[in-house]
Amino acid sequence: MVPPEGPEPVVPVPTTSLPQLSSVRELQRRLLGGDRTLKRRQVASGVGVSLLSARKIWRALGFPNWGDDDVAFTEADSQALGTIVGMVRDGVLTEETAISIARSIGQMTDRMVVWQVEALVEDLMANQGIPDSEARQDIVKVLPALIDPLEDVLRYSWRRQLNAAVQRLSVRAASGLEASEEGREGDEDDSPLPLARAVGFADLVSYTSLSRRMNERTLAQLVQRFENKCAEIISVGGGRLVKTIGDEVLYVAETPTAGAEISLALSEAFEADEILPKTRVALVWGRILSRMGDIYGPTVNLAARLTSLAEPGTVLVDQLTANVLSGDERYILSPQAPESVRGFGEISPVLLERGAGRGLVVD
Repeated sequence: MVPPEGPEPVVPVPTTSLPQLSSVRELQRRLLGGDRTLKRRQVASGVGVSLLSARKIWRALGFPNWGDDDVAFTEADSQALGTIVGMVRDGVLTEETAISIARSIGQMTDRMVVWQVEALVEDLMANQGIPDSEARQDIVKVLPALIDPLEDVLRYSWRRQLNAAVQRLSVRAASGLEASEEGREGDEDDSPLPLARAVGFADLVSYTSLSRRMNERTLAQLVQRFENKCAEIISVGGGRLVKTIGDEVLYVAETPTAGAEISLALSEAFEADEILPKTRVALVWGRILSRMGDIYGPTVNLAARLTSLAEPGTVLVDQLTANVLSGDERYILSPQAPESVRGFGEISPVLLERGAGRGLVVD
């Protein structure tokens, strides 16, 4: 599945040579699937929907609010809108679901494109020794050779990720994992939060003070190193990196033991890293609500609170999570002094340490 192409604001082009201006226009024409020849009412009426309905979808995809007189759309925009509207008309999706899915595509591809452009800029600066402003202009020369390969990889990755999601659903259904949540009340039928997951936070120690002493490029390299290492460990452990918030990552795993392995591996990896500081890590097994790619609920909040209580280089879990992990020789669980936590009252943190076995192996 390739995200629908949509109208983007005309990229401001600095005063430069005509060949450069021509190459930008040609690149935009290729990306948009042709010349802009249509106004928004023409696109909406061509698909057979009201302008209001079309605007809901365009806003979900993250497009700007074009005026009635703006010739901003191509035939590819009309086809993409028709595809989304067609799924609603055919009863495959409700309008609300279609808009939600469109929003997921818009938000994820927007972040992805910004990430890719910045990576290309950094590559040009490092390998050609040119300044940032020149590297951003030279992107126009690099992108034409990358469009088709990156689009192919995007489609491939989306299918693999969707297959992984289907596999996780199948495994949980076959094993009854969703209904098994030791220490927590309710099952998937009577709990207001349907998903039982291990929720973890990893937080870089002293990130704020470090960032004040670093220049922009060094800080970017530190953040990238942190994100890359977290993403690799979480992926190897079978978890999912939900999001990165500056110096902190939020992740989930399907089982308490998978969450424990990831959490310990993260702590150990940053303990051994010669550049990055140590981390504080916390893990809680409980029920969550998953919406728009993010997760919500008391389990997430408790994991965040526990992270702030952890000492640098350690992993904390709550008592109920410790009960689930107890008896497994791979883990050493040491109760800590009770703490008063905002929103939860007094809780009993438990220190999680490596016991028998070598843990995750990250090549």
